[in-house]
Amino acid sequence: MNLARASALSPNAPPRRNLARTAIVGLKEPHRALLAECFRQFGIETVSLAANAAERLKHEKFEACVLGLGGTPEPVFEALRASSSNSRCILYAVGGTALEGMRFSKYGVNAVFSEPLERTAAMKIVRSTRSLLLHEFRRYIRIPVVTEVSVAGDGRRVVANSIEMSAGGMSLQSHEDFSAGTTVEISFALLSMPRVIVRGAVTWHKPKSFGVRFDLNDDRRQPIKRWIDSYLEN
Repeated sequence: MNLARASALSPNAPPRRNLARTAIVGLKEPHRALLAECFRQFGIETVSLAANAAERLKHEKFEACVLGLGGTPEPVFEALRASSSNSRCILYAVGGTALEGMRFSKYGVNAVFSEPLERTAAMKIVRSTRSLLLHEFRRYIRIPVVTEVSVAGDGRRVVANSIEMSAGGMSLQSHEDFSAGTTVEISFALLSMPRVIVRGAVTWHKPKSFGVRFDLNDDRRQPIKRWIDSYLEN
């Protein structure tokens, strides 16, 4: 038998190490088990943190954190973003709606698991964010992030929330609709990045969502590119 094959089949061979770890904070069964299973499908280990969550997040490295929004989650948010190890980890919020999750957008929430949790919807969120979590970066990576965005165009100004963002554009969720080709001006802020105002054009639209491509001639988009580069470097 080939030695490499024999080694792989040996019962004494060390177990394969998980590629990433996700902390789960403030969730009870069966929500914790459901999300743990979703992450496990992609080879991502989950660690349930209890009363000492804030302290562990200050000193222990995690690639992502799932945080329930019930009670007072602010101390855990603060500990996570103040940590040199976890200041840029992927952050999932659980509870309520994306609109309610925007209350915590200053902490850089990447995605929101709405309640009641449903396995298919949860798997979709994990699947869409796994590349970022596992550092499998594409050339034009799209970063999931939830923040409030002001959109002006077609004689209207509406409030939307972001879904994903790249250096070239972003997708948005809103009850308002814009036709493809509409010129818009969007404004938003993210974590340490000051508020940005940039021109763009709507490139696609679906019920309750649409995509905007930033104007390549608008130099005001440069802070977005720098923010994304910094985000990925960390």
